[in-house]
Amino acid sequence: QVHVVESGGGLVQAGGSLRLTCEASGRPGSRLPIAWFRQRAGNEREFVAAITWSGDTVNYADSVRGRFTISRDGAENTGYLQMDSLKPEDTAVYYCAVSVYGPSGRPRDPNAYDYWGQGTQVTVSS
Repeated sequence: QVHVVESGGGLVQAGGSLRLTCEASGRPGSRLPIAWFRQRAGNEREFVAAITWSGDTVNYADSVRGRFTISRDGAENTGYLQMDSLKPEDTAVYYCAVSVYGPSGRPRDPNAYDYWGQGTQVTVSS
């Protein structure tokens, strides 16, 4: 069993920055792929960014590329999402997800992830 917890959400003005943290525990010694998804009100959950277990490869949604940066702690299953130049349309609940069995070449597919956090609210005011 893997326990996933997000933190760092909040209220920020447009153009501002926030840094989200994801901590996944329960698999000591294993480095897991980590992804961020978000769900805006009235919309389906959508992919934001993903990083492989090694940190060598990252993927971004077109809507956040160049503004958001995903990274991870080299030794632990801790991931980060640095969000800069935030826009009101970035307002959403942000979820962290980890994959135990590997996303199998589908890092943008939510079904490829096995454990999810409860989410953290990010609100960007105009």
